[in-house]
Amino acid sequence: MKKYLLCLLVLVVYALHQDLWNWNKSEPLLFGFVPIGLAYHAAYSCVAAGLMWVFVKFAWPAHLENTEPHGEDNDREARP
Repeated sequence: MKKYLLCLLVLVVYALHQDLWNWNKSEPLLFGFVPIGLAYHAAYSCVAAGLMWVFVKFAWPAHLENTEPHGEDNDREARP
């Protein structure tokens, strides 16, 4: 279930990237100088970074966190 929810989340964020409603707009200006399309994509970048945090938190493979060294016998065999 978690895998499907994360996939759905990616699809939603991908769909939000298609900023069709602001393509031909330069007004209103946010803070008096930032076009609305640029402000939208700045906010979208923050959402994408948050999505990556969610993936690291909930979908990171546990076997990558194994930092135990291999046995010394294995190290000797690997050396020339």
